[in-house]
Amino acid sequence: MPTPPSNPAARIPPRWVVRAAWAIHRAIYRVTGGRRGLSRPRPGHYGMLRLRTIGSRSGAERAAIVSYYLDGDALVTIAMNGWAEPHPAWLHNLRANPRAVVDLVDGEHTVIAREAHGAERQRLWDGYRQYEPGPGLDDYATLRTTQTPVVVLERERPTS
Repeated sequence: MPTPPSNPAARIPPRWVVRAAWAIHRAIYRVTGGRRGLSRPRPGHYGMLRLRTIGSRSGAERAAIVSYYLDGDALVTIAMNGWAEPHPAWLHNLRANPRAVVDLVDGEHTVIAREAHGAERQRLWDGYRQYEPGPGLDDYATLRTTQTPVVVLERERPTS
């Protein structure tokens, strides 16, 4: 059983509400041809990107819209699945095949994913706090029984 959050405002809505919000977000992206639904990070607000992975079992392309911020040239996201258990499917897919494509406001980029650990994970988690609006990131994290993975998406450099 997860530890109750220290901030009572850190409550997640029922799962059907979370899933409906995701479906609406994807629909807005799809209906507008990608003109809406993605954003750049700005002070106090993380950005939104579309992450395209290859399904670990199906081999088919899978897409999810996730939050992110920039750490230098790298894109940083957290695998939180709406703060529910288990980890999101896209993380499982990235563990099987770390090469993916992200759609950003400025276009498509091929990335290589890796999970951050130790001091790097803590530094990136602390950085994410600057972009998470509302109740504290740590309060939400206590709603999960496992540590929330921090994922670094590094842009693939063209080879010459």
